[in-house]
Amino acid sequence: MARSETRPVVTLRSTAGTGRTYVTRKNRRNDPDRLVLRKYDPAAGQHVLFREER
Repeated sequence: MARSETRPVVTLRSTAGTGRTYVTRKNRRNDPDRLVLRKYDPAAGQHVLFREER
């Protein structure tokens, strides 16, 4: 599968301050703003918000 400009790879960093990151892709047409997902942070031991880094 070819790399696409409309679906770039983004890094999500935990808002809990633990330094945990996730890597995912997003669709720029559907989500032009920074992506925010609620995911599990093993260092914090709970689900927290992960925000897109640039």
